[in-house]
Amino acid sequence: MKIVAFNGSPRGESGNTYLMTEEFLAGAREAGAETEHILLAQKKIGHCLGCLACWLKTPGKCVIADDMADLLKKFVSADIVVFATPVYVDNVTGLMKNFMDRLVPLADPRFAKTPEGECRHIIREGESPDIVVISNCGFPEQSHFQVLKLLFSRIARNMNAQVVAEIYRGGGEMLKGKNILLIPLIMRYKKLLRTAGKEVVEGRKVSAETAAALEKPLVADEMYIKYANEYFEKVLKEIAEKS
Repeated sequence: MKIVAFNGSPRGESGNTYLMTEEFLAGAREAGAETEHILLAQKKIGHCLGCLACWLKTPGKCVIADDMADLLKKFVSADIVVFATPVYVDNVTGLMKNFMDRLVPLADPRFAKTPEGECRHIIREGESPDIVVISNCGFPEQSHFQVLKLLFSRIARNMNAQVVAEIYRGGGEMLKGKNILLIPLIMRYKKLLRTAGKEVVEGRKVSAETAAALEKPLVADEMYIKYANEYFEKVLKEIAEKS
């Protein structure tokens, strides 16, 4: 099995999204999968022009000469793709949205009905890879992922694919906490991410037990808000003193 993760965090390797994705992929490798972690921030990806050339003039091929041609090949060669993105303004990052827009060459302009009776474009390559979604946000509640849940259900519909796992982490900034009390909680969560990676390789899904454990908060919301506000007040004070 081949799993390719496309990471849309502008922070690259320093981001919490990178940490989560690396742990998931490590678990997948332990179960025998071949994995690749692609940082979109390191790629040259132009904006979709909406010219429809990839549908009408050069079917399956975009007219923009950039890194997306190679990324499309990696996308269609995978058994499972991971869309990894932090939440920015209740949605995916601009990097990830740009990447998603540039997946249009995979589709054919002609329509087909879904089993539910809704139109979508035919997928040029036939079967699409299954989808895993990995995301985190700075707010503590899990409710902040509502938009992503709906978005990727629609992406899967468009691609004639299945979302086999969704891993969302509210309070993502805690994942790099250095407090001695946090370390055991973070290590436990990383272990859960690895377990999820293994389960997806072995059964194309995350078990109900693992999924429920991944949804649990690392710390109480009130504590997270308290520490977050203290941190920002400290930083703002330091900046004000230097100015």
